[in-house]
Amino acid sequence: MLITRSAPLAQFCAALKGVPYIAVDTEFVRERTYFPQLCLIQVAHGAHAAAIDPLAEGLDLTPLRALLLDSSILKVFHAAKSDLEILYKEFGQVPSPVFDTQVAAAACNLGDQAGYGTLVEKLMGVDLDKASQATDWSLRPLTERQVAYAVGDVTHLGRIYELLADELNSRGRTDWIAKDMAALQDEQRYRVVPGEAYKSIHLRRASRQTLCVLRELASWREQTAMQRNLPSRWVLPDAALVEIAQHMPEDTARLARVRALKPAVAFGPDGRTLLALVRRARALPEDAWPDLAERRTPLAGQDSLVSLFQVLLKLCCETHGVAARMVASREDLDQLAVLDSPDIPCLSGWRRDIFGAEALALRAGQLALTAQGGRVVRVDLTPPAAPG
Repeated sequence: MLITRSAPLAQFCAALKGVPYIAVDTEFVRERTYFPQLCLIQVAHGAHAAAIDPLAEGLDLTPLRALLLDSSILKVFHAAKSDLEILYKEFGQVPSPVFDTQVAAAACNLGDQAGYGTLVEKLMGVDLDKASQATDWSLRPLTERQVAYAVGDVTHLGRIYELLADELNSRGRTDWIAKDMAALQDEQRYRVVPGEAYKSIHLRRASRQTLCVLRELASWREQTAMQRNLPSRWVLPDAALVEIAQHMPEDTARLARVRALKPAVAFGPDGRTLLALVRRARALPEDAWPDLAERRTPLAGQDSLVSLFQVLLKLCCETHGVAARMVASREDLDQLAVLDSPDIPCLSGWRRDIFGAEALALRAGQLALTAQGGRVVRVDLTPPAAPG
């Protein structure tokens, strides 16, 4: 069950050559590091199942890399994003093609973000032992219970995939999840762009120049966190970046007044770097400043309209048997309420068929919602066509 030597790993991977799919999972830790530390890779198909220890001394992962990157074999994950991120870092490519059972479960109305244990219980009637879920996977030696738990994450996953694939096919929904699966394989999702880091930091009432300073500071923090392999917030908290960007201190004394900045940082080499970054950003010409996010003018009663969309979304999803989160997000509904022609997923493809067109009709006053027999029902307000 646990592979720590190169020869058994090569034999295991050879036994899986040519199979239609493999179930894959990973165990990792990242609480104290920027990059997640890969601690275990679990792979299974049928009677073949193993936990591979990448921390084992001298273990050659080349056969496993070839197996995971074999485009003729479908890789099945549950909640795949984190696993694909760490495998991309480890092997330099995103495994493909992939199938995410959490996404498939949503399309089969088994929950918006159904956990693996929930699916195993619902579809297979098995109650998993979750005692090892929060263990520190970086510690060695691993216990038999840890290994059994880890391998269990993939031994049931293959059967779940088969059940969900059959359900999707019988409902004619295999194409529904195709774009979601393709998006998971986009390597851009797993590449860090330091110059874009500022976009995830909330800065109220920002000017373009303030945003420019924040961009330089956040980019430096991201690169420094990667170099030191520390969580970004350990290098500098968001609050410190925001305060420095807003006040643009010109010397160490003023920098030391930043409340979220430790004095040791302000008076040390990082403090000197921060001051240099502020000076550099302030010296940039205006055409190099980032643009402010477009402000949308709220509609009168926008919240009420969004609430109506939420009711309609729930009604449509119950009717068609699909998880609401898969069809439209709260942000999508906000854009529906504010923008004339928003570019959002629920206004195209199958999402438009089951909800988007209805939402547009509701917004246009061609559809109403009312109560009938203790249930919400839709009422078509489209006037009948004039007789020919």
